[in-house]
Amino acid sequence: MLDSAGRFDRLPASPGVGYKPQHFTDLQRDPGPVEWIEVHAENYMGDGGRPLAQLLALSERFALSVHGVGLSIGGETPLDRDHLTRLKKLCDWAQPASFSEHLAWSTHGAEFLNDLLPLPYTETTLSRVASHIGQVQETLGRQMLLENPSSYLVFAESTLSETDFLAELVHRTGCGLLLDVNNVFISATNLGLSAQDYIDAYPLAHVGEIHVGGHDEDTDDAGALLLIDSHGKPVIDPVWALLDYCLAKTGPKPVLAEWDNDVPDWPTLRAETVRAAKALAA
Repeated sequence: MLDSAGRFDRLPASPGVGYKPQHFTDLQRDPGPVEWIEVHAENYMGDGGRPLAQLLALSERFALSVHGVGLSIGGETPLDRDHLTRLKKLCDWAQPASFSEHLAWSTHGAEFLNDLLPLPYTETTLSRVASHIGQVQETLGRQMLLENPSSYLVFAESTLSETDFLAELVHRTGCGLLLDVNNVFISATNLGLSAQDYIDAYPLAHVGEIHVGGHDEDTDDAGALLLIDSHGKPVIDPVWALLDYCLAKTGPKPVLAEWDNDVPDWPTLRAETVRAAKALAA
């Protein structure tokens, strides 16, 4: 739906795609079922230039989701005020229908680590993350969605389940949630848990966006299967099945097809959005 300024004020309950500049022309000519696009905030924090010009052109046709990867919401140090200022400038300019970030940390002192690292789920962590979410929402003047991580281990000091941790963050801050179904599948496989049980316990009423993506397979030191969240391959059938299970509980939601590494040609990525459309139609 458009607001008074002619911008989309919310994401449609339809397929979206992680936008890549090489698909600019193809996306305009043959978008398939795509009705919204998502971009990583940190790629659009410059002043002017082709990236912002293309984003402005696309925002006239597609609803826009801005997805942050560098705030380090779970970090032990205060949020980077300069980064937050640049993010506010981008959101004020683009007026996205949605803004989201990760339940993760990626900073150590003044150093930025090119990864999204997990957190122990404790009361101390809960208070810190809630404070950071409050700061982000107050600065941006909008609700943010928080994405569940991919997990490769369990912290011995955790006293809360991930779903309870997320539910309490929603209660304390009023934030929404971004449910990454591929991350659920990865975590469940790596930790020997049930992905459907996770979905059953998830605070689904607060989901504003859903992601699916591809992953890689490896083995750990004991030879057990280890899944890696790579975003560099097609979505596999068990993840599509988990999406079906989730949508049967939530009803239609905005569903994003992610592909960030080894990005394919547009027809290949478009096919992922067609599959997402079939899941929504069901």
